[in-house]
Amino acid sequence: MEKLLGYPVISHEGIRQQLLNTEVVPEKSVPLEQDVVFLEVDGLYTKSQEKNKKGREIKIASVHQGWEMNGKRAKLIEKRHFIHEGKLPFWEEFEQYLMATYEYDPTKHHLVINGDGAKWITSCRDYFRSNATFVIDRFHVARDVQRLFRKHPRYRAIRKKLANYDWEGFMVELNSAVGTLENDKREERFEELIAQLSQYPEALGDYCEKLRSKGIDTTGFRPTRSAEGTMSVFARRLKNGRNWCENGLDKFIDIMVALKDNLEIKTLQGMLQPTMEIAEKSKKEKPPKHFVEKLKDSAAEADRNNLGYLKGALGKPVTAALKGLRGI
Repeated sequence: MEKLLGYPVISHEGIRQQLLNTEVVPEKSVPLEQDVVFLEVDGLYTKSQEKNKKGREIKIASVHQGWEMNGKRAKLIEKRHFIHEGKLPFWEEFEQYLMATYEYDPTKHHLVINGDGAKWITSCRDYFRSNATFVIDRFHVARDVQRLFRKHPRYRAIRKKLANYDWEGFMVELNSAVGTLENDKREERFEELIAQLSQYPEALGDYCEKLRSKGIDTTGFRPTRSAEGTMSVFARRLKNGRNWCENGLDKFIDIMVALKDNLEIKTLQGMLQPTMEIAEKSKKEKPPKHFVEKLKDSAAEADRNNLGYLKGALGKPVTAALKGLRGI
């Protein structure tokens, strides 16, 4: 903004104060169109500004109601984000969020939870019991297998079992490969991986088969694997050398989630209405090609001798901006 206008518009502290004085307006209860709710869960470590104080793990869950196809691309239906900020255990607070945000009925709806092997994630099996199906995040398992077995003669066989959701065959392959790695450090890490996966080997299987065994229709369901994509979006804004105070971090995440989830934000200047749906709609409704071509051809004639800045020196930010806007 400063480069465009040529003078400081607002200071960093001014932006911070504006952010700290915002409030996210909760949305009305969202209806659930089917009996299955999908979750992608992961943690993100952030650094603290205070000396001798440990950083903080932000526990994030993205929630959606399945997929809809747009050509060859799949889009998540009614995606929302939950950030664990309270003092209650993660899953207890998350269930309260589900009931407040969705028309969620624990006696009716079934959760499919995708995440890595962190204890706070796998504890969902004890909390929800038969009302949830835990799926181990295959990205992490495939990454560990690649690091351990990349040049191993049995690497392809192990990968094939994992790709085919053959969790029993996969565990057999892993156990039979014990003692065949080239150094002690890899063997130690390999044994840790086997010990971890042995706690929930069925989580490596196809979750659709488990749902069908419960009488749930799985038509249109796809592999659960957007957890890493969700975390990378948050990591770009929260990490990369940034240190945070606790209040500032909470507020920033709240506003980031509100913008992503199309929620209203109360600011010092009034209500900030969600506009993402309008923007997405305008992207889809492209003007005719002949109209665009005609507009580009006439742009230079339309602004000729009408804007004084275009006659001035080329080094000024305003001149550069205006020339860019007219398509030169």
